[in-house]
Amino acid sequence: MHGLLALLLAFQSVSPEAAEHMKAGVEAHRQKQFETAIAEFKKATESDPTLAEAFADLGEEYMQVHNYGAAIAPLKRALELNPDLDEVHLQLGYALLSQGYPAEAMPHLERAHAVEALAIAQIETGHYQEAIVNLSAALAKHPGEPDLLYYLGRASGLLSKQSIDTLIAAYPDSARTHQAMGENYFVLRQMPQAENEYQAALKERPDIPGLHLELGLVYAGAAQWPKAEEEFRAETKLQPGNAEASYRLGTALLEQGKVHEARQELERADRLRPDMPETLYSLGKAAMLDGDTAAAEQAWTHLLSIEKDSSLAAQAHFGLAGIYRKQGKTSQAVNEMQEFRKLQKSNPQPEDKPK
Repeated sequence: MHGLLALLLAFQSVSPEAAEHMKAGVEAHRQKQFETAIAEFKKATESDPTLAEAFADLGEEYMQVHNYGAAIAPLKRALELNPDLDEVHLQLGYALLSQGYPAEAMPHLERAHAVEALAIAQIETGHYQEAIVNLSAALAKHPGEPDLLYYLGRASGLLSKQSIDTLIAAYPDSARTHQAMGENYFVLRQMPQAENEYQAALKERPDIPGLHLELGLVYAGAAQWPKAEEEFRAETKLQPGNAEASYRLGTALLEQGKVHEARQELERADRLRPDMPETLYSLGKAAMLDGDTAAAEQAWTHLLSIEKDSSLAAQAHFGLAGIYRKQGKTSQAVNEMQEFRKLQKSNPQPEDKPK
């Protein structure tokens, strides 16, 4: 904004007093003496109340010292005098948003094409779908940016909640409402209530994909493995290509000591969706319990080629240490235990000793 001063003085009729204060304000800004700049630009507005640039520069200086509330009035006045100052629209949009006026900020942010700030304002005003579109576009330009990821997650979550609330209000006894309530109870770890809701949903529509899987997870969370097995098996019949259902059935069988059947199911899950670390770890465990150390070693080694720093990687190193110790490969066993202990520090969990 300060770069406009030369043009301002050259092409507009500005009082000498206002011009002097503008020059002094610009110089103070260059020296990062923002309070002095504020005083000078304020005097410029008093000397020439029709000078849009003076109000714009005053608002900008308030923004520099994070006094967003004070910036609003001069920025608004600048736009009243000259609505075509795009930079002022941007500054005013930011100031209004920071002070909790998202609806008022939105037209200014739209005018300035400030997509990220506009998306935040859209979230605050309940325009979740529009916010998701804008945040997705911003993420395409700035992949992995933490603030964008946070706001996209927030907008998506709020849109989901809005949709579920509408569903529950409109169709309180529908299978989908019972499913949604079951999911909510599951997240809250209220397993009896979750079980009741999923069973009610299945009574209404037993063919909904995923319902048996979700109910099985409720039983697994309560360590009711026979019931979990029954639900996971029902899901694999309903969706034979569902790798997660197959994996969950394999783990439920493994928990009950049905090692050989568990291994078969986990192998099927691995074929359906290769390279899933959870499947590979459980597959290695099943192979080990089934007496096939070569297959266990292969599964855990493959897991470590995919994932190197997680708790699953730590357990894979632990399992390999046990294999190598039994085979008399002392140095390899020691190396695996060192890797296990290293990862354990960043992924704490109960330590067992290799058999």
